[in-house]
Amino acid sequence: MRLFAAVLPPAEAVEELARAVDRLRGLPGADGLRWTGRDGWHFTLAFMGEVEDGLLPGLTERLERAARRTEPFALRIQGGGHFGGRALWAGAAGEIGELRRLAERSAAAARRAGVPMEEHRRYQAHLTLARSRGGRTDAAGRTGALGRTGAAGRTDVDLALYADALVAFEGTPWEVAELVLVRSRLPVSGVPGEQPRYEAVVRCPLGRSRPRVSG
Repeated sequence: MRLFAAVLPPAEAVEELARAVDRLRGLPGADGLRWTGRDGWHFTLAFMGEVEDGLLPGLTERLERAARRTEPFALRIQGGGHFGGRALWAGAAGEIGELRRLAERSAAAARRAGVPMEEHRRYQAHLTLARSRGGRTDAAGRTGALGRTGAAGRTDVDLALYADALVAFEGTPWEVAELVLVRSRLPVSGVPGEQPRYEAVVRCPLGRSRPRVSG
């Protein structure tokens, strides 16, 4: 199964961000982006990819330990940015150091459970809002201007326009109280615009003793 560890924002935070995203979708070129579904918004802590079923018990146990070592902390959605011409995201503020430590502990837990992980990179908190349909960037990670036509007639959108519109966004803080192991089911129907489906597999309360198995 395809898994990742994440922090899930509460419904109130999602609604606040959704109102801001609705305004973004009225900007020029918005139809040239693939917008993510708000029911799947999350801050990834550690992406694990395909994980063998047999590793799940050990992975759950180690994620529980990581969660127990981390006390609940304050977080809010704030600002935004983009990864070249590939993805638009909302950022985070608050106790970012605690979020980063939880991400590092989650990745370490996965490695110790036997999950092959990508090379370590410095953690950057981001919640993906949209991806470019064209997605072309140059060697410096810069995108073409709005309206530029890419491969197969697709239009590359200048994501800086959208990131700039998010600069002033600041959501209401909430207390992060759990680490969630999430299963991702990728689209298989081939229907344009279909979104991945996410399922919480295990919820590990922070600073407590036992995880909660979902479903």
